[in-house]
Amino acid sequence: MYQTNIDFKNIFTIPNFMLYLLIMNVIGFFIMFVDKRKAEKGKWRIPERTLFFITALGGGIGTIAGMYTFHHKTKKLQFTLGLPFITILEMIGIVYYIFIN
Repeated sequence: MYQTNIDFKNIFTIPNFMLYLLIMNVIGFFIMFVDKRKAEKGKWRIPERTLFFITALGGGIGTIAGMYTFHHKTKKLQFTLGLPFITILEMIGIVYYIFIN
C-alpha cells in the first residue's frame, strides 16, 4: 500500500495563505465582472449564493471591489451590507487567530 506523509506545517504558511487570499479576491472581482456582463446581455447569471460563497472563502475584498467597480448589486441591501459583514467577520477571525490565539 502506498503511503504519503503530508507535512501540513509546510502547506499552511503565511505566504501560501496570502497567495490563497490573492487568488480568491481575483476570482471574486472577476465573477462580479462576469455576472454584470451577463446581466447586461440578459443571459444566464451566476447564482447569488455563489457570490456569497466566494466572499465567505476569503474573496470579500475582491467581490466588494467588483461590486462597486462595475456598479453591480449595489442597490441590493443584502449585498451592500452582507459582503462587508462577512469580510469584517473574517478579518476579525484572522486578527484573533494571529494575535490572541
